[in-house]
Amino acid sequence: MGCVVQRTEEKHVDRVDWLFSKDEDGENEYVLYYYSNLSVPTGRFQNRSHLVGDIFRNDGSLLLQDVQKADEGIYTCEIRLKNENMVLKKPVELLVLPEDSKELKVRVGDSTQMSCFVQSTEEKRVTRVNWMFSSGKHAEEEIVMSYDFNMRSGNFQNLGRFRNRVDLAGDISRNDGSIRLQTVKESDQGIYTCSIYLGKLESRKTIVLHVIQDESQRSISPTPRIYETQRGILDGNQLVIIVGIVCATFLLLPVLILIVKKTKWNKSSVSSMASVKSLENKEKTRPEKHIYSSITTWETVETGPSGESEATYMTMHPVWPSPVRSK
Repeated sequence: MGCVVQRTEEKHVDRVDWLFSKDEDGENEYVLYYYSNLSVPTGRFQNRSHLVGDIFRNDGSLLLQDVQKADEGIYTCEIRLKNENMVLKKPVELLVLPEDSKELKVRVGDSTQMSCFVQSTEEKRVTRVNWMFSSGKHAEEEIVMSYDFNMRSGNFQNLGRFRNRVDLAGDISRNDGSIRLQTVKESDQGIYTCSIYLGKLESRKTIVLHVIQDESQRSISPTPRIYETQRGILDGNQLVIIVGIVCATFLLLPVLILIVKKTKWNKSSVSSMASVKSLENKEKTRPEKHIYSSITTWETVETGPSGESEATYMTMHPVWPSPVRSK
């Protein structure tokens, strides 16, 4: 809030008082006072008010930071010049607008606008705007965009990863240094800090950008990675299994050959024994055939003197059959 005394005489400021009241009839409370080259903020403004004007140029402007809804009201600047009893007063009415969101959410591939503007009671124009980015609280900052009114080009962007993706969306003539970030990437998530300058006055704003993936991208995109990972695991298992089978085959091949040979030998021996047994059984079941041939032998017995009659004897010999050949 500006408070400047225009005088032709070379008289300097001796004392500056800033007072606050809710309305014209309200009770005043001190915001800050300057005396004997010492600036002293007071009360609830103690850590938020600063004298930023050049006292040697009769400038007693006030900077109020972290503005709250309760700060809305009338601020009165009172300046006294040396060797003068007259007090110059200037009232400034402060209206507090609703707070902009300090956090933004944007999907991958979309665009987003980050606002940064300053309101001043003085007719001062923005001279410089800087946008910085960091991926975390302790990460190194990098330039997103920088605008300098004193440069011929008016504004420039750094040649980093924000090149051709950041545009100045605000109207500098209205103290608006907002930017537009296009084709948002997942790596763009982080903290964006805007520093806007009105001459020597600096105002800062911090925005936290959250980048989220679309539901379809989230459900479809990771699938190939998982599939590839599983496929790699399966391929490795299959390779191990194949190698194990080959090694086991080489180790068990001699044993298998011996088992096969032994099995064949057992089968042949069993079949031979069975054939022998069947032959024996056949031989046992067949009854022995005895063929008898009658051989007649005639013997003549002469009668003895006793006058006995003649007798005839027949002797029978068995004939064994020839062995039968098996087919």
